[in-house]
Amino acid sequence: MKVFSSLDAAAASKELEGAAVCLGNFDGVHLGHRALIDEAKRHGVAAALTFAPHPGKVLQPELAPRLITLLPRKLELLEQAGLSFAIVQPFTLEYARTTAPAFEATLLEALKVKAVVVGYDFTYGSKRSGSVQTLQAACTRASAQLWVVPAVTVDGVVVSSSKVREYVLEGRVAAAQRLLGRYFDLEGTVVPGAGRGRTIGFPTANIDTQNELRPGAGVYAVRVTVKGESAGPMRHGGAANIGVKPTFGDSKVTIEAHLFDFQGDLYGKKLTVEFIDRLRGEQRFASVSELSGQIARDIESARTALARAR
Repeated sequence: MKVFSSLDAAAASKELEGAAVCLGNFDGVHLGHRALIDEAKRHGVAAALTFAPHPGKVLQPELAPRLITLLPRKLELLEQAGLSFAIVQPFTLEYARTTAPAFEATLLEALKVKAVVVGYDFTYGSKRSGSVQTLQAACTRASAQLWVVPAVTVDGVVVSSSKVREYVLEGRVAAAQRLLGRYFDLEGTVVPGAGRGRTIGFPTANIDTQNELRPGAGVYAVRVTVKGESAGPMRHGGAANIGVKPTFGDSKVTIEAHLFDFQGDLYGKKLTVEFIDRLRGEQRFASVSELSGQIARDIESARTALARAR
Protein backbone atom coordinates (compact mmCIF):
# COMPACT_ATOMS: atom_id res chain seq x y z
CA MET A 1 0.00 0.00 0.00
CA LYS A 2 1.38 3.39 -0.99
CA VAL A 3 0.89 6.17 1.54
CA PHE A 4 0.61 9.83 0.53
CA SER A 5 1.41 12.48 3.14
CA SER A 6 -1.33 14.86 1.97
CA LEU A 7 -4.10 15.38 -0.55
CA ASP A 8 -1.79 17.68 -2.51
CA ALA A 9 0.85 14.95 -2.76
CA ALA A 10 -1.75 12.44 -3.93
CA ALA A 11 -3.09 14.86 -6.55
CA ALA A 12 0.40 15.66 -7.83
CA SER A 13 1.13 11.97 -8.37
CA LYS A 14 -2.01 11.50 -10.52
CA GLU A 15 -2.07 7.87 -9.33
CA LEU A 16 -5.59 8.12 -7.92
CA GLU A 17 -7.25 9.25 -11.16
CA GLY A 18 -10.19 6.95 -11.72
CA ALA A 19 -9.80 5.33 -8.30
CA ALA A 20 -12.40 4.66 -5.62
CA VAL A 21 -11.73 6.47 -2.35
CA CYS A 22 -13.40 5.87 0.99
CA LEU A 23 -13.48 8.69 3.52
CA GLY A 24 -13.23 8.61 7.31
CA ASN A 25 -11.04 8.70 10.39
CA PHE A 26 -10.74 4.90 10.42
CA ASP A 27 -9.78 4.81 14.10
CA GLY A 28 -9.61 1.13 14.98
CA VAL A 29 -10.39 -0.02 11.42
CA HIS A 30 -13.47 -1.80 12.77
CA LEU A 31 -16.17 -3.70 10.89
CA GLY A 32 -17.91 -0.48 9.87
CA HIS A 33 -14.68 0.78 8.31
CA ARG A 34 -14.14 -2.58 6.66
CA ALA A 35 -17.55 -2.23 5.00
CA LEU A 36 -16.42 1.09 3.48
CA ILE A 37 -13.17 -0.45 2.30
CA ASP A 38 -14.88 -3.50 0.82
CA GLU A 39 -17.31 -1.23 -1.06
CA ALA A 40 -14.44 0.84 -2.46
CA LYS A 41 -12.65 -2.32 -3.61
CA ARG A 42 -15.73 -3.28 -5.61
CA HIS A 43 -15.35 -0.14 -7.75
CA GLY A 44 -11.74 -0.19 -8.85
CA VAL A 45 -8.37 0.64 -7.34
CA ALA A 46 -9.19 1.44 -3.73
CA ALA A 47 -7.83 4.21 -1.53
CA ALA A 48 -8.65 5.63 1.90
CA LEU A 49 -8.49 9.25 2.99
CA THR A 50 -7.84 9.78 6.68
CA PHE A 51 -6.55 12.59 8.88
CA ALA A 52 -3.73 13.08 11.37
CA PRO A 53 -4.05 14.10 14.06
CA HIS A 54 -7.67 13.15 14.76
CA PRO A 55 -9.79 16.28 14.08
CA GLY A 56 -11.09 16.21 17.65
CA LYS A 57 -7.58 16.76 19.00
CA VAL A 58 -7.37 20.00 17.02
CA LEU A 59 -10.91 21.33 17.34
CA GLN A 60 -11.77 20.20 20.90
CA PRO A 61 -8.59 18.85 22.50
CA GLU A 62 -10.13 18.69 25.97
CA LEU A 63 -12.87 16.37 24.63
CA ALA A 64 -10.77 14.44 22.11
CA PRO A 65 -11.18 10.65 22.22
CA ARG A 66 -8.42 8.25 23.16
CA LEU A 67 -7.36 6.71 19.88
CA ILE A 68 -7.93 2.99 19.42
CA THR A 69 -5.00 2.77 17.02
CA LEU A 70 -2.03 5.05 16.55
CA LEU A 71 -1.25 6.02 12.95
CA PRO A 72 1.34 3.29 12.18
CA ARG A 73 -1.02 0.57 13.37
CA LYS A 74 -3.95 2.14 11.50
CA LEU A 75 -1.97 2.12 8.25
CA GLU A 76 -0.96 -1.48 8.87
CA LEU A 77 -4.61 -2.48 9.29
CA LEU A 78 -5.68 -0.52 6.20
CA GLU A 79 -3.07 -2.34 4.18
CA GLN A 80 -4.21 -5.69 5.56
CA ALA A 81 -7.75 -4.78 4.45
CA GLY A 82 -6.53 -4.72 0.85
CA LEU A 83 -6.23 -1.02 0.03
CA SER A 84 -3.81 0.08 -2.67
CA PHE A 85 -3.40 3.65 -1.40
CA ALA A 86 -3.87 5.70 1.75
CA ILE A 87 -3.83 9.47 2.04
CA VAL A 88 -2.96 10.93 5.45
CA GLN A 89 -4.07 14.55 5.32
CA PRO A 90 -2.56 16.74 8.07
CA PHE A 91 -5.42 18.22 10.07
CA THR A 92 -4.76 21.75 11.30
CA LEU A 93 -6.90 24.69 12.33
CA GLU A 94 -6.25 26.15 8.89
CA TYR A 95 -7.35 22.94 7.15
CA ALA A 96 -10.46 22.85 9.37
CA ARG A 97 -11.60 26.03 7.60
CA THR A 98 -11.76 24.22 4.25
CA THR A 99 -15.24 24.72 2.81
CA ALA A 100 -17.37 21.85 1.62
CA PRO A 101 -17.13 22.96 -2.06
CA ALA A 102 -13.32 23.19 -1.76
CA PHE A 103 -13.16 19.67 -0.35
CA GLU A 104 -15.36 18.40 -3.18
CA ALA A 105 -13.08 20.07 -5.71
CA THR A 106 -10.01 18.39 -4.22
CA LEU A 107 -11.60 14.96 -4.51
CA LEU A 108 -13.28 15.29 -7.86
CA GLU A 109 -11.16 17.82 -9.76
CA ALA A 110 -7.66 17.54 -8.31
CA LEU A 111 -7.60 13.81 -7.48
CA LYS A 112 -10.08 12.99 -10.26
CA VAL A 113 -11.48 9.97 -8.42
CA LYS A 114 -14.42 8.24 -10.06
CA ALA A 115 -16.04 6.68 -7.01
CA VAL A 116 -16.44 8.00 -3.46
CA VAL A 117 -17.52 5.79 -0.56
CA VAL A 118 -18.84 7.21 2.72
CA GLY A 119 -20.85 6.13 5.72
CA TYR A 120 -24.52 7.04 6.07
CA ASP A 121 -23.76 9.84 8.57
CA PHE A 122 -20.76 11.36 6.80
CA THR A 123 -20.20 15.13 7.05
CA TYR A 124 -17.32 17.26 5.79
CA GLY A 125 -16.08 20.80 5.35
CA SER A 126 -15.93 23.73 7.73
CA LYS A 127 -18.51 23.42 10.53
CA ARG A 128 -19.61 20.11 8.96
CA SER A 129 -21.50 22.05 6.32
CA GLY A 130 -21.24 19.22 3.79
CA SER A 131 -23.52 16.20 3.93
CA VAL A 132 -24.19 13.03 1.97
CA GLN A 133 -26.72 15.01 -0.05
CA THR A 134 -24.30 17.80 -1.05
CA LEU A 135 -21.60 15.24 -1.86
CA GLN A 136 -24.05 13.35 -4.06
CA ALA A 137 -24.79 16.52 -5.99
CA ALA A 138 -21.07 17.22 -6.44
CA CYS A 139 -20.40 13.68 -7.65
CA THR A 140 -23.26 13.89 -10.13
CA ARG A 141 -21.84 17.12 -11.57
CA ALA A 142 -18.42 15.45 -11.93
CA SER A 143 -19.83 12.25 -13.46
CA ALA A 144 -18.52 10.29 -10.47
CA GLN A 145 -20.35 7.73 -8.36
CA LEU A 146 -21.17 8.08 -4.68
CA TRP A 147 -21.74 4.94 -2.64
CA VAL A 148 -23.27 5.33 0.80
CA VAL A 149 -22.75 2.44 3.21
CA PRO A 150 -25.47 1.92 5.84
CA ALA A 151 -24.76 1.35 9.52
CA VAL A 152 -23.13 -1.98 10.33
CA THR A 153 -24.60 -3.69 13.39
CA VAL A 154 -23.45 -6.62 15.51
CA ASP A 155 -25.99 -8.16 17.88
CA GLY A 156 -28.12 -5.03 17.48
CA VAL A 157 -25.25 -2.66 18.33
CA VAL A 158 -24.17 -0.10 15.72
CA VAL A 159 -20.44 -0.53 15.11
CA SER A 160 -18.57 2.69 15.86
CA SER A 161 -15.20 3.79 17.18
CA SER A 162 -16.88 5.36 20.21
CA LYS A 163 -18.58 2.05 21.10
CA VAL A 164 -15.30 0.17 20.74
CA ARG A 165 -13.65 2.69 23.09
CA GLU A 166 -16.45 2.29 25.59
CA TYR A 167 -16.12 -1.49 25.63
CA VAL A 168 -12.33 -1.42 25.95
CA LEU A 169 -12.37 1.13 28.77
CA GLU A 170 -14.90 -1.05 30.61
CA GLY A 171 -12.64 -4.08 30.12
CA ARG A 172 -15.18 -5.74 27.84
CA VAL A 173 -12.54 -6.78 25.33
CA ALA A 174 -14.56 -9.76 24.05
CA ALA A 175 -17.39 -7.37 23.14
CA ALA A 176 -14.88 -5.01 21.50
CA GLN A 177 -13.59 -7.92 19.42
CA ARG A 178 -17.04 -8.47 17.92
CA LEU A 179 -17.11 -4.88 16.67
CA LEU A 180 -13.48 -4.73 15.56
CA GLY A 181 -13.53 -8.09 13.79
CA ARG A 182 -10.19 -8.74 15.52
CA TYR A 183 -8.87 -8.63 19.06
CA PHE A 184 -8.01 -5.25 20.53
CA ASP A 185 -4.24 -4.91 20.76
CA LEU A 186 -1.57 -2.53 21.93
CA GLU A 187 2.15 -2.36 21.32
CA GLY A 188 4.90 -1.55 23.76
CA THR A 189 8.44 -2.13 24.93
CA VAL A 190 9.44 -4.23 27.92
CA VAL A 191 11.01 -2.07 30.63
CA PRO A 192 12.30 -2.91 34.12
CA GLY A 193 9.61 -3.20 36.79
CA ALA A 194 9.65 -3.94 40.51
CA GLY A 195 10.53 -7.59 39.86
CA ARG A 196 7.95 -8.93 42.32
CA GLY A 197 6.49 -11.42 39.85
CA ARG A 198 9.73 -13.33 39.55
CA THR A 199 10.11 -13.57 43.33
CA ILE A 200 6.71 -15.26 43.69
CA GLY A 201 7.19 -17.61 40.75
CA PHE A 202 5.31 -15.73 38.02
CA PRO A 203 7.75 -13.48 36.10
CA THR A 204 6.06 -10.71 34.13
CA ALA A 205 6.99 -8.31 31.37
CA ASN A 206 6.36 -4.69 32.36
CA ILE A 207 5.08 -3.04 29.17
CA ASP A 208 5.59 0.63 28.36
CA THR A 209 3.13 1.63 25.63
CA GLN A 210 2.29 4.79 23.74
CA ASN A 211 -1.23 3.55 22.99
CA GLU A 212 -3.82 6.04 24.18
CA LEU A 213 -6.58 3.50 24.76
CA ARG A 214 -6.02 0.75 27.31
CA PRO A 215 -8.42 -1.76 28.84
CA GLY A 216 -9.84 -1.06 32.29
CA ALA A 217 -8.14 -2.44 35.39
CA GLY A 218 -8.25 -6.20 35.72
CA VAL A 219 -6.73 -9.50 34.65
CA TYR A 220 -6.95 -10.65 31.03
CA ALA A 221 -6.20 -13.66 28.88
CA VAL A 222 -3.82 -12.38 26.20
CA ARG A 223 -1.78 -13.43 23.20
CA VAL A 224 1.63 -11.79 23.03
CA THR A 225 3.81 -11.47 19.95
CA VAL A 226 7.49 -10.92 20.71
CA LYS A 227 9.27 -9.03 17.96
CA GLY A 228 12.97 -9.02 17.23
CA GLU A 229 13.51 -12.75 17.73
CA SER A 230 16.14 -14.38 15.52
CA ALA A 231 13.58 -16.93 14.33
CA GLY A 232 11.03 -14.19 13.60
CA PRO A 233 8.11 -12.89 15.69
CA MET A 234 7.07 -15.46 18.30
CA ARG A 235 3.51 -15.69 19.65
CA HIS A 236 2.77 -16.80 23.20
CA GLY A 237 -0.33 -17.22 25.31
CA GLY A 238 -0.37 -15.36 28.58
CA ALA A 239 -2.19 -13.54 31.33
CA ALA A 240 -1.91 -9.79 31.80
CA ASN A 241 -2.71 -7.51 34.69
CA ILE A 242 -3.63 -3.85 34.31
CA GLY A 243 -3.85 -1.78 37.47
CA VAL A 244 -2.05 -0.38 40.49
CA LYS A 245 -1.29 -3.67 42.30
CA PRO A 246 -3.26 -2.77 45.47
CA THR A 247 -1.81 -5.71 47.42
CA PHE A 248 1.53 -3.90 47.40
CA GLY A 249 0.10 -0.42 47.92
CA ASP A 250 1.26 0.91 44.56
CA SER A 251 -0.46 3.86 42.89
CA LYS A 252 0.95 3.82 39.36
CA VAL A 253 -1.08 1.99 36.71
CA THR A 254 1.04 -0.63 34.94
CA ILE A 255 0.54 -3.28 32.28
CA GLU A 256 2.28 -6.55 33.08
CA ALA A 257 2.07 -9.81 31.15
CA HIS A 258 3.11 -13.30 32.16
CA LEU A 259 3.96 -15.38 29.09
CA PHE A 260 3.23 -19.08 29.37
CA ASP A 261 6.20 -21.42 29.11
CA PHE A 262 8.55 -18.60 28.05
CA GLN A 263 12.27 -18.75 28.70
CA GLY A 264 14.51 -15.81 27.94
CA ASP A 265 15.16 -12.14 28.45
CA LEU A 266 12.44 -9.75 27.29
CA TYR A 267 13.97 -6.44 28.40
CA GLY A 268 13.99 -3.97 25.53
CA LYS A 269 11.91 -6.24 23.28
CA LYS A 270 8.87 -4.90 21.46
CA LEU A 271 5.61 -6.74 22.15
CA THR A 272 2.14 -6.74 20.67
CA VAL A 273 -0.49 -7.75 23.21
CA GLU A 274 -3.91 -8.97 22.02
CA PHE A 275 -6.61 -8.93 24.70
CA ILE A 276 -8.74 -12.05 24.34
CA ASP A 277 -11.00 -11.95 27.40
CA ARG A 278 -11.30 -10.37 30.84
CA LEU A 279 -10.88 -12.88 33.65
CA ARG A 280 -11.62 -10.75 36.70
CA GLY A 281 -11.41 -7.27 38.15
CA GLU A 282 -8.54 -5.86 40.16
CA GLN A 283 -8.40 -7.14 43.75
CA ARG A 284 -6.45 -6.53 46.93
CA PHE A 285 -5.22 -9.66 48.69
CA ALA A 286 -4.42 -10.11 52.36
CA SER A 287 -1.06 -11.74 51.71
CA VAL A 288 1.43 -12.53 48.98
CA SER A 289 0.62 -16.25 49.31
CA GLU A 290 -3.06 -15.51 48.73
CA LEU A 291 -2.11 -13.45 45.66
CA SER A 292 0.11 -16.29 44.36
CA GLY A 293 -2.76 -18.75 44.65
CA GLN A 294 -5.05 -16.46 42.69
CA ILE A 295 -2.42 -15.90 39.98
CA ALA A 296 -2.14 -19.66 39.54
CA ARG A 297 -5.92 -19.85 39.09
CA ASP A 298 -5.83 -16.88 36.68
CA ILE A 299 -3.26 -18.67 34.55
CA GLU A 300 -5.47 -21.74 34.29
CA SER A 301 -8.46 -19.55 33.43
CA ALA A 302 -6.39 -17.78 30.77
CA ARG A 303 -5.31 -21.09 29.23
CA THR A 304 -8.98 -22.13 29.04
CA ALA A 305 -10.02 -18.81 27.46
CA LEU A 306 -7.21 -19.01 24.90
CA ALA A 307 -8.13 -22.58 23.99
CA ARG A 308 -11.67 -21.35 23.16
CA ALA A 309 -10.48 -18.32 21.19
CA ARG A 310 -10.18 -18.27 17.45
